[in-house]
Amino acid sequence: MNEFSHIDKQGNVKMVDITDKVSTVRTAKAEGKVFLQPETISAIKGDALPKGNVLTIAKVAGVQAAKKTAELIPMCHQINLSFVDIEFIVQTENIVIKSIVKTKEATGVEMEALTAVSVTALTIYDMCKAVDKTMSIGEINVIEKVGGKSDHATEYRPQVGIITISDSVSSRKNEDRSGPLLISGFSDSGCSVKHKKVLPDGSDELTTTIQNWIREGAELIITTGGTGLGPRDLTIEMLEGIFDSKLPGVEQALHAYGRGKVKTAMLSRLTAGVVSGAIVICLPGSMGAVKDALNVLVPTIFHSFHMMKGEKH
Repeated sequence: MNEFSHIDKQGNVKMVDITDKVSTVRTAKAEGKVFLQPETISAIKGDALPKGNVLTIAKVAGVQAAKKTAELIPMCHQINLSFVDIEFIVQTENIVIKSIVKTKEATGVEMEALTAVSVTALTIYDMCKAVDKTMSIGEINVIEKVGGKSDHATEYRPQVGIITISDSVSSRKNEDRSGPLLISGFSDSGCSVKHKKVLPDGSDELTTTIQNWIREGAELIITTGGTGLGPRDLTIEMLEGIFDSKLPGVEQALHAYGRGKVKTAMLSRLTAGVVSGAIVICLPGSMGAVKDALNVLVPTIFHSFHMMKGEKH
């Protein structure tokens, strides 16, 4: 069984930290049923119940409930919802409730969709309980979730190579921290990281190493370091000289994510492109930039290999 995200190592409850997650458009749909006597359903359709229009009031309750989910469920995050709607399918012996909830945030809205359905069902129950003692509520479940890491989910994992570029690390004056972090991040995501190397800034070995690794089967190569504003920070210039094509979307996503967290990220330099069918991404050498890159790239970048093979986007 997977570890519970809401429980720490000591078994105490905790809220999941979503600070570093990427904000994307996220949608969830849920549904449930209220089972009633046919006579009650006829009364609902004829607006003949003493408490008023059942479905209108129930819909308002469901929309309100979705917006109040974080107040009802302790470990849910407070998020801005961009859209909530409730639909009904009135059948002979039950009413099907369908909810849809959307947001542009760093976490999903399944709980909001489920809460909307649940409170809508409870409101129908409350509106009808005086005339129907047989009612029951059931079959509440999530029927669709879109957005976040589940988007473009793929089992394919490329062979990865990691190059750290730093004079101080190459000369062993400083410890390589960003390289091992990338290796760990991609290994944990299921990738095989067979190629690893440390080079000094501006090394002539950089381009030949990348080309050799590609011939040996590397499909995704990440460099870290050598992207600053100093005279020996030549990584980007060297890599752009061998790119067959650029990947501006990757660059923009990495920059946008970094700028959303740290103002100085606007000064960072990075690049991404394709070399002989392999993707090469050049990152700054800081731990923060590498952590950000893992949040942005994994697992979305894996989908690119399907695209390069001509499969559907």
